[in-house]
Amino acid sequence: MNYTTRPNLADEPLALARLHPEWSAAQPVTRGQWLALTTIIIAVIAGLITAPLATGRVLIVVCTIFYLIVTCYKLWLIRSSAQPDAWHDFSPAEIAAQEPRQWPVYSVIVPMYKEPETLPQMVKALKAFDYPEESKDVQLLLEADDDLTVSAAQAMDLPPWIRITLIPPSHPRTKPKACNIGLELARGKYLVIYDAEDKPEPDQLKKAVLAFERSPDNVACVQSCLNYYNPRQNILTRWFAAEYSAWYDMQLPGLSAAHAVIPLGGTSNHFKIDILHDLLGWDPYNVTEDCDLGVRICRAGYTTCMLRTTTWEEACSSLPFWIRQRTRWQKGYIQTWVVHMRNPLRLAREIGWRNFAHFQLLVGGSIFSTLINPIFWLLALAWFIVQPPGVAALYPGPIFAAGALCLFVGNFAFVYINLLGCYKRRYDSLLLWNLLTPIYWAMMSYSGWRAFIQFFKDPFLWEKTQHGLGGGK
Repeated sequence: MNYTTRPNLADEPLALARLHPEWSAAQPVTRGQWLALTTIIIAVIAGLITAPLATGRVLIVVCTIFYLIVTCYKLWLIRSSAQPDAWHDFSPAEIAAQEPRQWPVYSVIVPMYKEPETLPQMVKALKAFDYPEESKDVQLLLEADDDLTVSAAQAMDLPPWIRITLIPPSHPRTKPKACNIGLELARGKYLVIYDAEDKPEPDQLKKAVLAFERSPDNVACVQSCLNYYNPRQNILTRWFAAEYSAWYDMQLPGLSAAHAVIPLGGTSNHFKIDILHDLLGWDPYNVTEDCDLGVRICRAGYTTCMLRTTTWEEACSSLPFWIRQRTRWQKGYIQTWVVHMRNPLRLAREIGWRNFAHFQLLVGGSIFSTLINPIFWLLALAWFIVQPPGVAALYPGPIFAAGALCLFVGNFAFVYINLLGCYKRRYDSLLLWNLLTPIYWAMMSYSGWRAFIQFFKDPFLWEKTQHGLGGGK
């Protein structure tokens, strides 16, 4: 990936879409992709009409093999996360031994929209950083027409190293567009993003600096762990906390140990600011801009590593807001997969076939599984309750054995991974609740189908998450 120009992102936050539309979700689906999708649909329909039993068996075999591969892949990631190079980890003594020293200017951007209630908490967290004030460069990125949040910020007694940056209202109204403007106005050597409700650990900036200084030059990003400060508020936050514990504490470190492409989290990702400029920042049209940027970092020849430090967030405790949030995340994964699969061979050449497989399993696989899960659940339910002849014919001996293995062993493996994540976080009171995670997966599938429909109907809609609903630990 080679960007030959460096426009001013404050004036042109949509530069990526203009200069390199092939890397942007501004065009949701290309003509070639529509043709390929139409061809596949016609072929499947034709097969179901002319040879329904054989076609059905082929589809089930393909899906079953996919499930087996994903199950083994997830377990392999968990095993890889135990390797010594899975993390950058710095003790308080190692950080203290650095003093006295000159810490580089560190830029922090905090995009906010209609969140005046989170301002005091956010400013308190920013002030709590164990980092020299003269080296902190913080921007609150506020939409210019968000009168409530702007007024609340202007009324606060902010320190001189926190400034308010107003984002002109324009389409698309997304977080990555605001971040591009903040990136252009940042003054530091490194840059990190935080969400409005975040509570990062106070030594996180110093740890990130040490991680960059002790990493190879091709490390463009250091990703921190995310977890929740209200995991026990209700059953939804319990499931959410278990999911995050498994993802950030085990699966992403496994990817880091494998030097694989890493889908970034939406917050607490630390960047070398010059590389971020070269990549033209974030794609303003992608509603999961973090995942997309992680792939573009890999395509440009850089890599991401994990840092053992935690930013505490608020787990969404309201089911309607959770569905909207999860719909946006899954729609962004669809956008990311579609954008980077516009030329699959070029993608494989740029990131290598091994990373190509990681990308398919991580991004494409998560989309595929959430969409097809309900179909197989219904088939399994029909088999166990009434055993209709049509379903029985689709599952001859070997296929039934493989399907049963996926149903029982695979689902146990995924529950076990969540249990391990809770154990590592010492969330002992959450362990039993994770036996009910199949209900959570059903909710994810509902959101996945909602995201799939919304991708074609309203691809740039940003369904905002409501904060301020969480309780304490």
